[in-house]
Amino acid sequence: MEKHKISIFKPYSFYEGQKIHIDGGPRNGDWEVVSFTKHKVKLRCPISLKEFEWSRFCYQVEERDEAVWPQEK
Repeated sequence: MEKHKISIFKPYSFYEGQKIHIDGGPRNGDWEVVSFTKHKVKLRCPISLKEFEWSRFCYQVEERDEAVWPQEK
């Protein structure tokens, strides 16, 4: 069997109250996790406090300690 370089992605395990930053895409920016199910995640904007529920879409790439949140634009 031939071997290849592959990329592996795993769905991210959210927790309520978690502060996240999405880097790129239509949901780019800072968010707080309000709730989640096996199929959906509800996020809150820390500036407008508006909440949005989407199908789960996030995959972890990096985790940072001591990061400023929300970030200034």
